[in-house]
Amino acid sequence: MKTIDNIPTSKIQRATKLVKTGAKVGVNYMKYYGDKIISTEEEAKEKLNKANAEDIYDGLKTMKGSALKVAQMLSMEKNILPRAYVEKFSLAQFSVPPLSPPLVVKSFKNYFGKHPSELFDKFNVNSVNAASIGQVHKAEKDGVKLAVKIQYPGVAESISTDLALVKPIAMKMFNIRGENSDRYFKEVEDKLTEETNYNLEFDQSEEIANACEHIPNLKFPTYYKEFSSERILTMSWMDGIHLSEYTNQEMSPETSKKLGQALWDFYMFQIHKLKKVHADPHPGNFLVNTNGELIVIDFGCMKTIPDEFYIPYFELAKKENIDNPEIFEKTLFELEILREDDTEREKVFFKELFHEMLSLFTQPFQVDTFDFSDGVFFNRIAELGAKYAKSTELKDMNGNRGSKHFIYINRTFFGLYNLMHDLKAKDISIKTYYTIA
Repeated sequence: MKTIDNIPTSKIQRATKLVKTGAKVGVNYMKYYGDKIISTEEEAKEKLNKANAEDIYDGLKTMKGSALKVAQMLSMEKNILPRAYVEKFSLAQFSVPPLSPPLVVKSFKNYFGKHPSELFDKFNVNSVNAASIGQVHKAEKDGVKLAVKIQYPGVAESISTDLALVKPIAMKMFNIRGENSDRYFKEVEDKLTEETNYNLEFDQSEEIANACEHIPNLKFPTYYKEFSSERILTMSWMDGIHLSEYTNQEMSPETSKKLGQALWDFYMFQIHKLKKVHADPHPGNFLVNTNGELIVIDFGCMKTIPDEFYIPYFELAKKENIDNPEIFEKTLFELEILREDDTEREKVFFKELFHEMLSLFTQPFQVDTFDFSDGVFFNRIAELGAKYAKSTELKDMNGNRGSKHFIYINRTFFGLYNLMHDLKAKDISIKTYYTIA
């Protein structure tokens, strides 16, 4: 894969890059109008989506940082984005052009004050993995194999600029109005800022690894403080293949269930016992080893769940509360889904929307065991997403709905459900976390 010798870091450089990308998208739309004349609307739209997805991704992948991270986050929204965007943006999870070896060494010296050869016995200047915020290198010290994650130059400093650039796109996509929208973008900005602080990630990694190490079939790296800094994170090298690669090959039902149970227990234990959660459940953050064990390798994005959100959120996971009109409406107000300034039409619409959505989405919590390989369940989620994505009535209403905590908690559950489905995990015990000490 071609390497990158420099990354645009200034506001002007990054804005210019996006403007050029926007110009390419404009050309694609001109071609689309021509294609509609000689082919069907569906064929022309699919061609447009493929061209736009490729041009947008090509522009973002050289920028790295928050702009590319947003694309990665959007790749998990399989029920919102067209398939072409999901396929292309998912590459941001662990397969983007890496920094060139000279830029790697320069960045390492800037961050640590030393050449990699002064710290390690062996250090491979060629990346083995490159994502949106940093890339991973293989190293060795005293016979121990290590994974060294190096942050891209300028990523931390460009977060506010990047979000300002992508904000108009996000607001249109998710029907967010300008009024009171800043709290949502502030939540995203704060989390992205945390992800660039590798000292914080070091502490989070050790905390969660220690708290969850007793969960069966779950493994974590060992972290090395002496080889880590605010922009460099060093951990033990873990042999395995990414979860996305693993799920693309033939899996035995036994191993699928084993991995699925480990993944489910990991998330439920965090959420219900620790009241915080690994809020970045995409395949690039998980490996599977030859023993069929799940390895968690990234704790940059952690979300603390306050009681004022946790309690009403999981009250609506109970069928009896969803089906009780009085409790249901009261809880929607607590979660800021319904607002005091709503019109009667808005109240009726959003109560019906969330009743339909929660009745479906909470089904796994209402049984002892659940089959996440069930295609009917996931098709219904996709159909529901498509239904409201096309809703003209919804587009006429203010989309600023819900507590800011929904952003990362919903992202966590959508990502978790998709990973469980990819694993074809059947007969998963939903409440095992109760019995995990």
